[in-house]
Amino acid sequence: MSFFTDCPNGVLVTVAAVAGSAPRETGAKMLVTRDRQIATIGGGHLELRACEIAREMLVLPAARRLERFALGPSLGQCCGGVVHLAFERIDADQAGHVALLGQRWQERRDTWRVVALDAISAPSLLDDRGQCLDGPPTPVIDRALPTHILRDAAAQHWLVDRCLAYRSHLLLFGAGHVGAAIVRALADLPCHVTWIDQRDDVFPASVPANTTIEITDTPQSTVRAASPGSSFLVMTHSHALDQALCEAILQRNDAIWFGLIGSTTKRHQFEHRLRERGIPDQRLAGMTCPVGIDGISGKAPAVIAAAVAAQLLQVWEASLVPHAKEHQP
Repeated sequence: MSFFTDCPNGVLVTVAAVAGSAPRETGAKMLVTRDRQIATIGGGHLELRACEIAREMLVLPAARRLERFALGPSLGQCCGGVVHLAFERIDADQAGHVALLGQRWQERRDTWRVVALDAISAPSLLDDRGQCLDGPPTPVIDRALPTHILRDAAAQHWLVDRCLAYRSHLLLFGAGHVGAAIVRALADLPCHVTWIDQRDDVFPASVPANTTIEITDTPQSTVRAASPGSSFLVMTHSHALDQALCEAILQRNDAIWFGLIGSTTKRHQFEHRLRERGIPDQRLAGMTCPVGIDGISGKAPAVIAAAVAAQLLQVWEASLVPHAKEHQP
């Protein structure tokens, strides 16, 4: 989804339907231009053939296709399932559509794309209430279903593409070397990051598409304003600020995960101080310090970032299981 924030002209390839084993799930996408490929639908012969078809379509002024691939018989892939791919030519006249989808993705809003596959009409965007945000009227869709192909009463085919916002949100306090390494490590992972610091001159000139910078003198207010189910990671330049942020986070009692960078000694010091501030032991037990998965002891920023990213993925995948079950057809 992140490439919709800066989407060049090309052919958008979407996994529209799957039967049996396949490299990627429905809704997976890649964008193919004349000289590059952005994202992936799983690699292998399927992806190679999809890129060939997409580049054939680039010479056409406007085009859409729905193609069926039997992975074993026709492509020699061991997955053995059947994949239907939707191909859409994306040109400058769809800039508004693409920009709106990218904006909603960055704002962590769910959106449904509805695309006529048997005609070249403007695609439509629907919000989570089914209201049309952009484009012409569409057939009635079932928003509880994952990305799928809809065949209407006139036997016309439509791609109903459920573009869910990333559920996982990390509030990262501290723009030092380790914080910067963590932002880079999370750049291509299914999450949004809010990167917070009081200093406006410590951030890099550019950040990944899934990252938003927040410069504030009152980071505790950012803690209080965060949505329930957020994740928090504290690693500022000040132990006093770290402690204030820890207190604010532990007072919420609704974080999916809360990490504090530091040693076991730092944890014991902070536990003592936070108890004196009225934080009960039950809440303190929810503070992860040191951070990172077990078995990685390196102290280089990139090493810490890899260990923390793996730990966050474990937490986030576990937290998303109930949500995934709610949306199973």
